[in-house]
Amino acid sequence: MSLKFIGKIDINIYRCITKDIVTDEVVITEERINHIKERHPNDYERFCSYLRTVIEKPDYIIESKKPKTALILKEVIESDEKRFKTILRLTTSVDNPDFKNSIITFMKIDEKEWKRLIKNKRVLYSRF
Repeated sequence: MSLKFIGKIDINIYRCITKDIVTDEVVITEERINHIKERHPNDYERFCSYLRTVIEKPDYIIESKKPKTALILKEVIESDEKRFKTILRLTTSVDNPDFKNSIITFMKIDEKEWKRLIKNKRVLYSRF
């Protein structure tokens, strides 16, 4: 399985998901890249350069239904506003020691979805 290194998380920020995080490294697999390309056409090609910023400097971490999983929201303002939603599976001491924190999915979202998630879901971390 082909892995692509994305960056490193600040474990202290992500402890809102689980205290048991064994690595700060984040990867994405070829299979997950293909998933993103299929489900969210053109998002990966156009926005993958933002992935490192999303995981390293999240604006919000929202509670996920799945254990050891973070729903990350990040807004990037350049010439225009872009909002991203990323799902990150954290690696803990009960996982295979060869595993790294892994991006499950990544997509651009609109302002309405951004506001809905913050309003209706449990916010575990806010940069603000």
